[in-house]
Amino acid sequence: MKGSKILLLGLLVAGCHARQQVPTQVVYRFDDHRYLELTGWNCEGELWYIDTQRGIRSEPVSQFYRIFTHKFVHPSERYIAITGWDAGGFMISKDYGQTWNSVGFSPGPNEPDGMNQAPRGDAISFTVVNDQGFLQTKHSLYMSSKPFEDPRILPGGPGIPFTTEDGGKHIIEPSAPGWAWGMVYSTKRGLENTIQILKTNWQDLPDQVPEVKDYKGWDHMSCDMDAGK
Repeated sequence: MKGSKILLLGLLVAGCHARQQVPTQVVYRFDDHRYLELTGWNCEGELWYIDTQRGIRSEPVSQFYRIFTHKFVHPSERYIAITGWDAGGFMISKDYGQTWNSVGFSPGPNEPDGMNQAPRGDAISFTVVNDQGFLQTKHSLYMSSKPFEDPRILPGGPGIPFTTEDGGKHIIEPSAPGWAWGMVYSTKRGLENTIQILKTNWQDLPDQVPEVKDYKGWDHMSCDMDAGK
């Protein structure tokens, strides 16, 4: 019995030790006080966002995160957007990294073949600047809306009237405003013939990724596959 207790204790200690040894490494730096940490083996696991100036430590992804391997430039601070290895969606924060939401692509035909998102491997770069995200792929430029809501669909606003092809009169009501800013990524193609294009935050969008000057952060994520081994 005594030997069994010793063996059990040894296994518990070994288990605790193993958990303590899971490697944590910085995989991206936005600047001198904001960065991303990945905790896990083989460059897959929990993703943490840290802002030492604002005292923020939050978890955008709780497990299975793998880094985005293409160009990644992110000077934006209020609006933070992170995509992963296959660029299949985004984790975004609109409050400096305190809280996070999962967002995806518009349901429209973003790609030339009518699909709503680019195939895996088509990503070229992801840039987040001036509180707006831009995913450049081989065929398309996906982007979030400009970082504000059209004042006409805010509470107490008059709404946005529009007429359909059959002559029907409608209005986008503040009670049902549609996509919130920063929560959907679309191409200009995907916006065609949608009511979203009536909102000012989806108008006058660029045709290319905005230029970023004097960026102090990393331009790629980086991860050591052998960390902790």
